[in-house]
Amino acid sequence: MKKRTLYIIILVVSVLGLFIVQYQYLTIGINLAKVQFQRKIGNASKDIKTDLATQNQLTFLIEQAIKQDNSYFNTSVDSIKDASRHFLNDFITHRLTENGIERDFSYRLYTKDTSDYLTAPSTFDFSEKLNTYPIELEGYLPLVLNKNLLLELQFKDVPSYFFFQLNGLTIPSLIFITAIIFVIVWVLRSFYWQRNVITTTNNFINNLTHELKTPLFSIGLATKILEEHASEDQKPVLALIQQQTERLKNHTEKVLALGMLESKKGLFELKKVNFTPYLEQVCENFKQLSTLEKIDFSFHIENKEFMIEADTSHLENAINNLLDNAKKYAKEPLIILKAFQKGKRLIIEIQDNGIGLTKKEQELIFQKYYRVTRGDTHPVQGYGLGLSYVKEIMKRHKASITLESEVGKGTLVKLNLPLVYG
Repeated sequence: MKKRTLYIIILVVSVLGLFIVQYQYLTIGINLAKVQFQRKIGNASKDIKTDLATQNQLTFLIEQAIKQDNSYFNTSVDSIKDASRHFLNDFITHRLTENGIERDFSYRLYTKDTSDYLTAPSTFDFSEKLNTYPIELEGYLPLVLNKNLLLELQFKDVPSYFFFQLNGLTIPSLIFITAIIFVIVWVLRSFYWQRNVITTTNNFINNLTHELKTPLFSIGLATKILEEHASEDQKPVLALIQQQTERLKNHTEKVLALGMLESKKGLFELKKVNFTPYLEQVCENFKQLSTLEKIDFSFHIENKEFMIEADTSHLENAINNLLDNAKKYAKEPLIILKAFQKGKRLIIEIQDNGIGLTKKEQELIFQKYYRVTRGDTHPVQGYGLGLSYVKEIMKRHKASITLESEVGKGTLVKLNLPLVYG
């Protein structure tokens, strides 16, 4: 729960950090857009001011509209004003567009001491927040009218315009952030869901194996009692029952040991020991079993003390698992164990003449529940837990396990454990 809380805090902080960074970039972008807009307005104002400083058809029409003089045109004063405001509107639109401003605007032409002379065909409500940019006209119109004329450009909701200009950056960023949040949440949900499933499954398996131990003990005890009064014909059957009971007991112990290691509930205590006598005892016991089962087994342990930090019971079980595997996958098993010092490491090699492993099988062999299923293998009992257990034991001993294998020629397994001194 503590880790889960930490992950959630990291996720929330990271997302907030992304939003803060995005907000800072957005603020910088809006400020840059404002500066760029001001520059464009400045350039457009300069062009408008230059064009309206000379006498031309537009300035002459504006002059007649302001003077309300229709002597030159065969039309009413109102028509002249209406034509002037539309022509001026088109002229301003053209100049703004040339300078990269495509935005709804309004304008008014006025003097400081009088009312408006001309207004745009479409005007904004003055109750709205407007951004205004006055242009003081020079040249022809102020001279001919003998008045200081101002042309005021008006824009509504400029901040939203700036934001719109940045949509190419903000919208994709928001989409990507949302996608990242979705994926992270989905991964965390999947992780915790799978973790709960694995925990539930492990609990079920552990409970089941614990329940199996009692009947296995009872069966073993019963066969020993029956063996005392059994006839010669019955003894082979009882021996088979004992053999299979012992096999099932070993599998049960493997499941329990691996489950306890994975859940970190098992007692695992490393102590500095001379592992040589323990390894010799494992080999002697397996030698006796090999004699009974007609297995060709030999071993050579270098005559010296191998001082390591180990949990001897788990390490012995790991080596027994490897020896048991070596005899399973050969018709006439030939197994050789060697133990020697190489530098500051203890090397334990187990060579067999079994069916061997393909490259793909070598990559998967240490996975939990994985078993070789090629058609040329004879039926072998097991659950694919042995090598997974060995791998975990090596990890706990800060050691490594590697293998070299060739199909049809057998497998060489190497255990590499660190030696300790002093």
